[in-house]
Amino acid sequence: MKEIQIGNRMIGLNHPTYFIADIAANWDGDIERAKELIYRCAEAGADAAKFQNFTAATIVSDFGFKSLGEQVSHQAKWDKSVYEVYDSASLPLQWTETLKQTCDSAGIDYLTAPYDLSMIPELSKFVSSWKLGSGDITWHENIEVMAKDGKPLLIATGASDFDEVKKAVEVAQRHTDQLVLMQCNTNYTASVENFHHIALSVLKTYEKEFPGIILGLSDHTPGHTTVLGAVTLGARVVEKHFTDDVTRDGPDHKFSMDPKSWSAMVEATRELEAAIGTEEKRVMDNEKETVILQRRAIRANRDIKAGDVITKNDLVSLRPCPIDALPPYKDTMLINKKSQRDIKSGDCVRLGDVI
Repeated sequence: MKEIQIGNRMIGLNHPTYFIADIAANWDGDIERAKELIYRCAEAGADAAKFQNFTAATIVSDFGFKSLGEQVSHQAKWDKSVYEVYDSASLPLQWTETLKQTCDSAGIDYLTAPYDLSMIPELSKFVSSWKLGSGDITWHENIEVMAKDGKPLLIATGASDFDEVKKAVEVAQRHTDQLVLMQCNTNYTASVENFHHIALSVLKTYEKEFPGIILGLSDHTPGHTTVLGAVTLGARVVEKHFTDDVTRDGPDHKFSMDPKSWSAMVEATRELEAAIGTEEKRVMDNEKETVILQRRAIRANRDIKAGDVITKNDLVSLRPCPIDALPPYKDTMLINKKSQRDIKSGDCVRLGDVI
């Protein structure tokens, strides 16, 4: 069974789900706010804080977006141009060491999604793993550079078809086997309608087609229903956006989780993991007493005297069933046998009672 290590945490089916708080642009241009969000997500149960590194010029074309004529989807609500929003959300590379030190202080890992190849050598000094955003799944050069770096690579697969996913995985696997493949839907409107489009069952396809690759979920749906479904289907890495206030202005706040909802998600997931448990069907430790209380035992339906030949009508199956009693399906072992003792009505009839 495949396992990888991110920071000091082991990732795999037999380990707790690894939660990544994607702070993204929610630091709102303030390094102190970025540091505060790191501490807050750690307190809420995150295993890692993730950022995104780019400059506007390395991720979007100002001309290209303006040539579309208008901003669409979630970008339609932005007051500034797409280029201006990305420019204001550009995380200074020189903050990286400070953010990494803050994550260390908070006891969580530091991750990033690099959207600029030139930044990767510097970022590599600090990150525990790499994240490929869904929009870059066809940018094979970026996949290759990160895969060659020797750290785990998390690949989000939103807004892509299976052939595109397969090609991305093939590129990554030429250089690393430390992969997490994450189902994702890239609608960022926070609409409940998005539950109809997340398609968690794709995780079943990934499990079948890419055996040995750890599964994950990069999620933008409200709440944590989708997370619980993904974990049930085998996902062990979960990424959700994180903020301290979803009502703040900014491109990512509206579809993020706050500390309260994040904590509830982690708590519910830990309960689910405990409930998933073992594949072995057995009497569980906390059921051993109820086996006695709820099961039926073969009992005398009348006062039976020593020497009586027992008939089916002399027996009845009633609770409780002591450990040494006979279950109902063994009644044929008693019928037409002679009782060796007086048995009171309601008492158990055991094999040792007959000859």
